[in-house]
Formats: sequence, structure tokens, C-alpha cells
Amino acid sequence: MTEPRGHQVGPRRAVVTGGGTGLGAAIAERFATDGDDVVITGRRPDVLAATADRINASLGRTAVTTHACDLAEADQVEALAAAVAARGPVDVLVANAGGGTTRAGADLAETARLTTDLFTLNVLTAVLTIEAFRPHLRRPGARVITMSSIAGVRGGGTYGAMKGAISSLTLGLAAELGPDGITVNALAPGFVPDTGFWEGRLTDAAVDQRVRPTLLGRAGLPSEVADAAAYLAGPGAAWTTGQILQVNGGASLGRG
Repeated sequence: MTEPRGHQVGPRRAVVTGGGTGLGAAIAERFATDGDDVVITGRRPDVLAATADRINASLGRTAVTTHACDLAEADQVEALAAAVAARGPVDVLVANAGGGTTRAGADLAETARLTTDLFTLNVLTAVLTIEAFRPHLRRPGARVITMSSIAGVRGGGTYGAMKGAISSLTLGLAAELGPDGITVNALAPGFVPDTGFWEGRLTDAAVDQRVRPTLLGRAGLPSEVADAAAYLAGPGAAWTTGQILQVNGGASLGRG
């Protein structure tokens, strides 16, 4: 049996944005454990270094390196892409950076600021990252993974609107990059409390409100989202593109 077009032999070169904490760190650790060389990026050099040191120590090799930058600044994202591409083409790009929550402003001016901040954090960072790396993706064979959310699938205020935009962006990119043999898919996680996203906001009532609708009766783990990312980045997903993969314990059901 022949391998799919662009099948990568040996360590892949992977980039994970927002890779210092939460889901990004879990995905980076999974890729590194699978033998990949991983670059994690984010705004805080100390957080990135601590995560890289922890993963590298556990594996006994330098699997994870860091590049601190603000992904909302075009010149910094260009510098990131150039630095990574200097070592060769990129096999896996995970545009994971994002965050924030929906909350109403005290007035329209504050609402405008909060909404703009959400757009910058979730949508602009993904657009700039993917566009900067687009010429450096391995052709054929690269995998691009974006990070949507259950909020983007079933609705969830302005945060959900931003994640819905990520889903739409993913589908368009899949059509654009498919002819080059590049797959583009989104992950849409549900309630995963062990991340910075929920820091300081978890009460018993909040947990129950989000666990109760799941079919499996529990919250998710960062490692379970990382497992889904590993599938989309692996050889088994060579014919999977333009999909929004929900990982939510059945809290929101897929539709064909």
C-alpha cells in the first residue's frame, strides 16, 4: 500500500501558538512525546521556558524550543515564521492562541473595546499566524489545526462569535490549501476546566452547569484535546480536511 501524498518520515516540525499553558501546552507535549520537534510561542518568555523545560526534562531530549512574540503584531509574527522556516518547512501548524470571555461593557465604548480585544486575541492572531506560515508549509503533507470552541458551534455571545469566525476561516482555508495537499481542520473543545481560561471562575455551580449537559457526565482533560490534535496531525487523518472536530463529551452533538 502506498503512503498518502506528502507522508512525512521521521520527526516533524510543529508550531503551536499559545503553547505555554493550557491546551497549547498539552498539544505541544503530545507532539513532542510522539517524536516531533516543536516550537511553542506566546507573549510570556518565562512561561514558555518553564513549559519547554518541563517537557524536555520528561523526555530527556530537547524536543521543544520557544519563540516569544505578540501574535497580534504583524512584524513579530513575520519574524517568528522566518525564524522557524530557516530550519525547513513546517509540517504541523496549530493556531491555538486565544481566550477571553463574553461580558457586557458598562457602556457602548467599553463594549466596543472588549469586543475588539476578543477579535484581536482570537481571530487576528490566527489569521496573521496562518498567513505568515502559509508559504512555509510543507507541500504536500502539512497539517493546519485551528482552535474553535463549543461556544462557536452552539452559540455563546461575542466569544462564541469569534470562535464561529475561526470555524468559518478553517473551512475557507481548507478549500484554498487542499490543492496543495494541505489539510485544515478545527478543534472545538467543550468544558476543560484545567486551563487558564477558567482560572478564578470555577464554582461548584459553574462546574455543574457545564458537566450536566454532557452525555459522559464529566469534564474534559487537556490531554484528550491533545489526543484529537494528534489525530488531525497524524497519518490517519490524511483524507480529513475542512472539518470541525468537537471534543466535548457529547455536550453538543455533531450534525452531518
